[in-house]
Amino acid sequence: MNDKYDVREVAQHFQFHGEVASFTPHGNGHINDTFLLTCLNSGPARYVLQHINRKVFRDPAAVMRNIERVTAHLAAQASGQPGDDRRTLRLIPARDGQNWHVDEAGETWRAYTFIENARTYETATSAAQAFQAAIAFGRFQRQLADLPAPRLHDTIPDFHHTPRRFAALEAAIAADVAGRAALVQSEIEFALSRRSITGVLLDAGLPERITHNDTKFNNVLLDDTTGEAVCVVDLDTVMPGLALYDFGDMVRTTTSPADEDERDLSKVTMQFPLYEALVRGYLQAAGGFLTPAEKQHIAFSGKLITFEIGIRFLADYLAGDTYFKVHREGHNLDRCRTQFRLVQSIEMQEEKMKRLVESLG
Repeated sequence: MNDKYDVREVAQHFQFHGEVASFTPHGNGHINDTFLLTCLNSGPARYVLQHINRKVFRDPAAVMRNIERVTAHLAAQASGQPGDDRRTLRLIPARDGQNWHVDEAGETWRAYTFIENARTYETATSAAQAFQAAIAFGRFQRQLADLPAPRLHDTIPDFHHTPRRFAALEAAIAADVAGRAALVQSEIEFALSRRSITGVLLDAGLPERITHNDTKFNNVLLDDTTGEAVCVVDLDTVMPGLALYDFGDMVRTTTSPADEDERDLSKVTMQFPLYEALVRGYLQAAGGFLTPAEKQHIAFSGKLITFEIGIRFLADYLAGDTYFKVHREGHNLDRCRTQFRLVQSIEMQEEKMKRLVESLG
């Protein structure tokens, strides 16, 4: 039994092949609780079982309806292609026929087939890996461009609405409920001095797309043998958004060799070869449908989204660590400082980044 949940009892509500032989925590996401299950029947089969955090996702059923539609559409797009059973996450139905299960405590669970012989990586170790991640997320956007109506649900309203994220930071500074504002005056000043960039993408007249909205490098599975992108994972925040939200988060999570919570800020830098690989891969996969205005703001998007997640970490630190999971004292502050240092590195290379996009676009 897990400390928080009876995983075996929950698993009985899904149509797995065989009995659960073992389970272990899986991944290191900030929001949901995830388990890797091994079931035994004629042979071992592995599945991913996830608990949806309803403090973050207030309407888990809406999340799951989005995922149902998106995964079905992606599966149809991949049908008949080599390895088509690995090209998107595949939901395991619950025993009542739904694609999710609500337990007696009102908590929502879902399950996927585990994709074998592929893995995620916390950081990109080569330009080739960065290129594959950009291919995966660009292809994801392109394949969902013709998803039939109705519009997807907004699973977290205003998720990448940077001005509102900035307003939330200002409110957290003013409230200072955890008594920490005096400890982070330099971080607060860093944020306040960049208020003017928060509305740039929203004011640029960019079209609404279906976007992933959490394009961390570790949300792409890469094949163990070929290194090629297999599929995109972590679909909770797939919803309407701007295409450049996704590209910007790729820059944030792929171009620096440092972990998101690295304390040694000398390790944090935007590596231009990895940025170039992202641009090349993304334009190869998605360039055919991007508008001139979208291409014009590609270089800027990395700075904005890195800044946005930095102010979110700072706001959560000031609020007493109520949103992101923390594993040590000052964890959210470490995350904030890493993001802000990366913003500085991007700013130092911004003109070069713009020239690269112009040369390829």
